Amino acid sequence: MIVDAFSSPRQRLVTGTLALLACLAAAAATIWLWVARPLAASAFNGMIVLDEFRLSFTLIFLIVAILTLLIATIWIETEHLPAGEFHSLLLFATAGMMLMASAGDLVIVFLGLEILSIATYVLAGFRRTDTRSNESSLKYFILGSFASAFLLYGIALIYGATATNTLPGTTNIATIATRLDQSLYPPLLFAGIAMLLVGFGFKIATAPFHVWTPDVYEGAPTPVTAFMAAGPKAAGFASFMRVFLFGFPIVTAVASTAGFAHAAWVGALAIMAALTMTIGNVVAIVQNNVKRMLAYSSIAHAGYALVGFVAAGAATDQAQRSAAVTAVIFYLLTYAVMNMGAFTIVTIIARKGDVQNEVEDYSGIGFSSPVLAFSLSVFLLSLLGMPLTAGFMGKIMVFSAAVNQGYVWLVVLGVLNTAISAYYYLRLIIVMFFRERTAAWEPPRVPASIAVALILTILGVFYLGLFPGRVINAFSPKPATPVVVR
Repeated sequence: MIVDAFSSPRQRLVTGTLALLACLAAAAATIWLWVARPLAASAFNGMIVLDEFRLSFTLIFLIVAILTLLIATIWIETEHLPAGEFHSLLLFATAGMMLMASAGDLVIVFLGLEILSIATYVLAGFRRTDTRSNESSLKYFILGSFASAFLLYGIALIYGATATNTLPGTTNIATIATRLDQSLYPPLLFAGIAMLLVGFGFKIATAPFHVWTPDVYEGAPTPVTAFMAAGPKAAGFASFMRVFLFGFPIVTAVASTAGFAHAAWVGALAIMAALTMTIGNVVAIVQNNVKRMLAYSSIAHAGYALVGFVAAGAATDQAQRSAAVTAVIFYLLTYAVMNMGAFTIVTIIARKGDVQNEVEDYSGIGFSSPVLAFSLSVFLLSLLGMPLTAGFMGKIMVFSAAVNQGYVWLVVLGVLNTAISAYYYLRLIIVMFFRERTAAWEPPRVPASIAVALILTILGVFYLGLFPGRVINAFSPKPATPVVVR
């Protein structure tokens, strides 16, 4: 912000370059910590945690932020928007996501969530002269604040429920796991868990808490939509998994308070996963706006990721549990790459003001803009789960983890939903290559920064689809990473 204040209007690339260098430096530091393989550590009385779970998600956030910066650089110039404000807000949001992944305490989860949320509320309405963008920001703000209230009230109830005869309540996630059976007020515990499910469910856009997603994604500027669909969703999963897997772990005595709480949230997540996959894919079929279609697609993909989450929650063996957690992280990485790639193409085709976002606007561009059409086809096929792409490997991993835990019905439903999704993904490809264009079409210019983003995402789609082993092994928790099973 200070650099922007002292930069001339002609130096719009200064803040973008600075933000990009900052993200690259943070990624280098994260990789250095990863290679050093430290033992799981914590700071500030366990409120901040350093482990491979955090580092894995941090890399995903930084990849999303870097790609967003590459996509938005020319878009900001074209729309005549303040570059310094955009880049500052994007970095604030990224910092909030990183804080959520490193949270060892429910208060830090809420703090990171609010840093992320406030920045994204403003980003959604960043095109201030556009009523659609204003409406998107307002809806996101009102509904997001409502969901944050549920989350905060749930944290308060958990604090009250973890009080014992000798100790006050706690919001430390690791300590919560040790006090479940000592709770003086089990009803508060169950009510708190239910409210946490509502709060986290809103942030990752799972049914029935998904209603805000289509309107917000459609009205927000396309680069912001790309960021929101990938980054905050992964951050929500990071906090969601840490709180529920480490704070309400699986227990051997099902009849205990902790056992009942665990069985309740795993069962609720399984139902949410089934609803989310089905509603997202079925409603996406009837969408004629590409951004709304991808919004419902993101809802469906949250359901696929929840399948792996359910498997991680149900696993009693530490190795299987770690494998399920790895599957979810890998799936979120693949989704981030292919989703960012798809929205990059949408940004180019939409042009200034996001005026060309209907499916009909893509008619016949396959031969006049073959690079853009081919690239978008690759991303759509990967979102579908076509073999040899990242999406296929991501679904294989989460579905395999669920089968290993006996959730065959959930996997069958996921496969059926994948078949349903083929309609709207292939529909757009058919429109691009096999439908005659009636309006004039001038192939858009692809700036260098956007070309770099496209190359990186396409390489990512094929690398994660053909050679996923190294990434999967890197994401797999080592024995030093704590996995709580009581």
